[in-house]
Amino acid sequence: MLRSIVAITCFLVLGMQEGKSQPVYNISNGTIHFRSDAPLELITAASRELKGKVDISKKTFAFMVKILSFNGFNSPLQKEHFNENYMESGQYPTASFSGKIIEDIDLTHDGVYTVRAKGNLVIHGVSQERIIKCELDVKNSSIAISSNFTVLLADHNIAIPKIVHEKLASEIKVEVKASLELQ
Repeated sequence: MLRSIVAITCFLVLGMQEGKSQPVYNISNGTIHFRSDAPLELITAASRELKGKVDISKKTFAFMVKILSFNGFNSPLQKEHFNENYMESGQYPTASFSGKIIEDIDLTHDGVYTVRAKGNLVIHGVSQERIIKCELDVKNSSIAISSNFTVLLADHNIAIPKIVHEKLASEIKVEVKASLELQ
């Protein structure tokens, strides 16, 4: 797991070795939103600090977000519980998704494309291989990404105490929207 975090960090901070000659896109504006819709409580939060890169010639990508950057909870206490009790943000400060685009498409032409991104989703220090469907809207050398998917808390070893299981959903809905610009 540490190896994948180091690789993602190097990818995001340093760029790819051949980055100058390859078409690499950076997130210029990105939001990740989650929703826990449990029987007794709806919890929503979002972060505008999504970072990432996509290399369209290699069909690779890497995205990450700092857990502490999420805002919008029902109360400050709820945000504190999210960071300290569930996500353990001090120990696991980021969530990430990196891998490859499965489809063989040419993103150098304008258009709307539905693709599957296959990679490792790391949340709470636990890596799960996932295939996540995304829509890419390519226009004038920029790419808009949108995706909706679910995350099972159990898949990432996030325990829900019995006392709050009616207030916290075991399946979290996630929405990602990002604008990418050519580097």
